[in-house]
Amino acid sequence: MQRRNRESKLNRIEQLRIFCMAAESANFREAAVRMGISPQVVTRAVKELEAAFGELLFHRNTRQVRITAFGERLMHRARMSINALDDLFLDNNHRNDNELRGIVRITAPSTLTRTYLLPILNKIALDHPNITLDLRLSEVITDAVDDKIDIGIRVGFLRDSRYVARPVAKVAFFVCASPALIARCGVPTTLEQLVERPMSAIVDRNTGRIWPWYFADGQQVGPRLPAFITDDPDTERRSVLDGVAFGQLTAFMAMPHIRSGELVTVLPELEPTPWDLYVYRPQRGPVPARVRLVFDALVDALSASGDFPIDSKSAT
Repeated sequence: MQRRNRESKLNRIEQLRIFCMAAESANFREAAVRMGISPQVVTRAVKELEAAFGELLFHRNTRQVRITAFGERLMHRARMSINALDDLFLDNNHRNDNELRGIVRITAPSTLTRTYLLPILNKIALDHPNITLDLRLSEVITDAVDDKIDIGIRVGFLRDSRYVARPVAKVAFFVCASPALIARCGVPTTLEQLVERPMSAIVDRNTGRIWPWYFADGQQVGPRLPAFITDDPDTERRSVLDGVAFGQLTAFMAMPHIRSGELVTVLPELEPTPWDLYVYRPQRGPVPARVRLVFDALVDALSASGDFPIDSKSAT
């Protein structure tokens, strides 16, 4: 029902265009010729408008068609509205792309934002001061369509057919520990040995459950007695850096600390297949120039980044 109502409202615009042309023509046939439609379409449009307003728009007989007083008043109002609508689209079609303006709403995980996203977004903000960037940080998977998000960035799996998604990088996962924890507990060489050691646990904010740890060949394990539990990846990283527990961290979170020697990777032979990093947007109609600019900039910058190793060997 709601869809039919929307279609009816959209059709009213075309009906008013036809009505105005009929009012400005000698008869319905002339209006039809000028618009490239059949006289029957003109007649039907006028009849539907008369039914909608409950008023006659034309006095009609076999010899002539004459607009009524109500029809003349409606014609002037309709013509003003249609001209304003045409001007709106004319202005949009002739707008200089250098005059980009408006809000672009973005959702992204906090773990990627400071290091990878802010430099890109801040440059866009400086280059295009009329664009307002509305960035919402969340590890929760946001419904871009329902929440009116223009662009999303996510690690993992994205199978929603409503989205236009571009995989831009591969994200590896490393099991890490501080040198101090390694000195206390030793290096695990099997998954069985790993679960006997202190492990961190991250709560999936989408489900409220603890994330499993992923390994090669589809293997998964979960902490038996977690030494530390949180729903914030940055907090988990801090606990791993401080030697509280072993943690399975994304490569882009662990890599700077691996290079500095603050973290050591273990079980490299069991690292899982890297996940995709996506930039996506809803698949709906024309894309505003401001959204396309931000989307393309994020895709280009993240695709070109060398900070996404596919295994722990390439991280060092």
